[in-house]
Amino acid sequence: MSVDLDKSIVVNFKTYEQATGENAVSLAMICDEVAQETGANIVVAVQPTDIKAVTDAVDIPVFAQHIDDAKYGNATGWILPEAVVDAGATGTLISHSEHKLNIEEIKARIARAKEVGLTTIVCAGKKEGLDATIEEVKAIAALKPDYIAAEPPELIGGDVSVTTQPDLITKVVEAVRQVDPKVGVLTGAGVKTSEHVAKAIELGTRGVLLASGVTKASDPKSVLLDLANGV
Repeated sequence: MSVDLDKSIVVNFKTYEQATGENAVSLAMICDEVAQETGANIVVAVQPTDIKAVTDAVDIPVFAQHIDDAKYGNATGWILPEAVVDAGATGTLISHSEHKLNIEEIKARIARAKEVGLTTIVCAGKKEGLDATIEEVKAIAALKPDYIAAEPPELIGGDVSVTTQPDLITKVVEAVRQVDPKVGVLTGAGVKTSEHVAKAIELGTRGVLLASGVTKASDPKSVLLDLANGV
């Protein structure tokens, strides 16, 4: 069954030192605490080596940051979807801008994720601009992922929120609904406050995908509590 990401805050741990190994467990436990205290729908996406330890420590959903279309056997160095599930993950990111895939690679990974029961969030965003992003979003929506996360690459990790580009968000939501209204839309890049979260949801998305606003914060719990006010 697909993980429900309605009004969600998906925290991508990336490979930040503050969110690796024991630090990943500690940060995930903070995310879990805030989810318990506020009722917010918080999900964490962690490195493959941290999935088991994190899932053992928290009750919130844990996602992988990437999977490959590998199968049991001769696939040294690739991330096996079955192994991700065995470690406790219930979903995965696909084609984040820092690990970009072409449309055929995305298709193969969505298929493998469906085989093993992983919820999929496929990231989309083209540096060439809005029109290119919309075309990519439509192509991905046709592959029937569970969710698409629209993230303008130039805003990722920065201080300017995607919610300052409402036209992009509304056009992405409209494009996805035209292709397949069952596919949910998230948005991300520069999301750091409850106002950003509330605006994203107001514009028709199901939630947000963010990273540095939480992972690099000196007080991540305070940041998460503020973000939770936006949902």
